[in-house]
Amino acid sequence: MENVLSNPNVARVISTLESVGIMGKVHALSESARSAQEAADALGILVGQVASSIVFKLPDESPLLVITSGRHRVDTEMVANELGVAKLHRVDADYVKSASGFSIGGVCPVGWITPATIVIDTALNDYDLIWAAAGHPHAVFPTSYQELLTATGARAMAVAND
Repeated sequence: MENVLSNPNVARVISTLESVGIMGKVHALSESARSAQEAADALGILVGQVASSIVFKLPDESPLLVITSGRHRVDTEMVANELGVAKLHRVDADYVKSASGFSIGGVCPVGWITPATIVIDTALNDYDLIWAAAGHPHAVFPTSYQELLTATGARAMAVAND
């Protein structure tokens, strides 16, 4: 799957990973990893080890990236309360692409083309190794909770009730 690794978005991710000190190498998957379950199945890992990048819009129209464990569905009311905003707004594929530079299914937590507020699910800290999308539905990279927290400058919080 060499063509995946030469994709411009994946190349941007690889460059960003190197610049922020994430040492895990990007892997091309033969199967799509558009969902957390697909990624877990392709990698032979627990769905909770998948760091899913979910994009919302804050009331001021700016993007919010929630890096959540694949075992969770983001509790938008809980996150909004924690951030001190009235609500989180759902977004469409065009908004995701214009804010992040990535298409849904390949949204990476690093290498965004615009600034975003970022939060990370504390449940990801339950795993020594986590995997995140690398700019394409067939590209992923390994990392750790601490490495991703540091690289993104994210605010750690519970994003769902277990």
